[in-house]
Amino acid sequence: MDRDVFDLVIVGGGSAGFAAAIKAADLGARVALAEARTLGGTCVNVGCVPSKTLLRAAEAQHRRTRHGFRGISSSDGRPDWSMVLAEKDALVNQLRQTKYWDVLQAYPAVTLFAEQATLAGERLVRLASGPTLATKKVIVTTGASPWAPPIPGLAEAGFLDNASAMALAQFAESLIVIGGSAVGLELAQMFARLGSRVTVLEALPHLVPAEDPDIADALAASLRAEGLEVHAGVQLERVTRNQHGYGISFHTDGTSRLLHADQLLVATGRRANTAGFGLDVSGVALGRKGEIVVNEYLQTSNGDVYAAGDVLGDPMFVYVAAYGGALAAENALTGNARRYDLTAVPRVTFTDPAVAVVGLTAEQARAAGVEPIVTKLPLEHVPRSLAAHDTRGFVKLVADAATRKIVGAHILAGEAGEMITEPALAIKLGLTIEDLTSLFHPYLTLSEGIKLAAQAFDTDLSKLSCCAA
Repeated sequence: MDRDVFDLVIVGGGSAGFAAAIKAADLGARVALAEARTLGGTCVNVGCVPSKTLLRAAEAQHRRTRHGFRGISSSDGRPDWSMVLAEKDALVNQLRQTKYWDVLQAYPAVTLFAEQATLAGERLVRLASGPTLATKKVIVTTGASPWAPPIPGLAEAGFLDNASAMALAQFAESLIVIGGSAVGLELAQMFARLGSRVTVLEALPHLVPAEDPDIADALAASLRAEGLEVHAGVQLERVTRNQHGYGISFHTDGTSRLLHADQLLVATGRRANTAGFGLDVSGVALGRKGEIVVNEYLQTSNGDVYAAGDVLGDPMFVYVAAYGGALAAENALTGNARRYDLTAVPRVTFTDPAVAVVGLTAEQARAAGVEPIVTKLPLEHVPRSLAAHDTRGFVKLVADAATRKIVGAHILAGEAGEMITEPALAIKLGLTIEDLTSLFHPYLTLSEGIKLAAQAFDTDLSKLSCCAA
């Protein structure tokens, strides 16, 4: 048997896999990285990067006619979808080259195998082309793929996922989106702003069902104000398709309805890629949804195999994957010294207004044995929002009534993602309301809203001047 020996073999070449490879190389290890598909994984190829550049393009189109300044003339026009896609593809190609292929060249200790790799037991990894790699440790970073619910007729009709929706050769004049969480809402608003007639269907009672209900209600109202049709709490009954497009029958508010559209996007979550990698024969245990089960060191039920990234299930964020990949590599090579810590992981939904959240809601705090105090600051109290003629949204902070430590932040704002790091750091470091109010916040920034929300725990903001400490 043809075998090559490595200190570490990494199965999967996305963000978690690359972070693991870089960390391992920095630790002096000889590393094999196997990836059969496009290098870079979900984020750079079909996730964060292409979606966010398309969202910015749609925002630019939207602001042509809806910017809030009466003294600025507005003009409308049909966007050039093919050019928008070409710019998106150019950015994806650029970042894939500079952040993955070029980075790989800087680490001669890492050998790339552009093919499928399967765990073969006893510290062996078999490549699709035949050779078997012997290794001391393995890290599985095979990511996740879109998942669709078992709606009658859906599989037969076919549908778009996030990747194919962002690569449509012909723009969708009308679109139905099944799924009202981050991916579904981001793409729904993007298509609507570029001229599509869009309907969103969510089975759970609220949009962004993982978030505070106040955020869900305000975001739904904002999307409806832009012309999107939004339904939550629906029961999806059947999907049909003919030469004219799709038909979706569903039940809502006690009535049955039938919708028609050119295209159908299903954005109902993702499931771990664990089939076909030899995990079963290697004694790697899986969870209820097929995700790899790990301990606090990212070690699987097989002591020689670690895992990181989306293959672990939620939270499926690229920054969590990169953190986990590096940690798994360090633990695998030097002993289980570092624990996987998700104490304060922020998350952002890049709608407009955007949603940014970290920590607990008031209900979650009570469930954890913490008596919460809550403040909610509408953006009409934030000078930057007034200056921008955009007061959609709010900042809600949750604190422990006993210690006054910040335990949660829930923000709906145009640039909410740029505001969430401060509350995340506050939760991570155990900072209090007073720590936030005593910190200098530059005037006429959105981040000033964090300080104002913290002040609102104890102060009537209507009695403060615009810059009062």
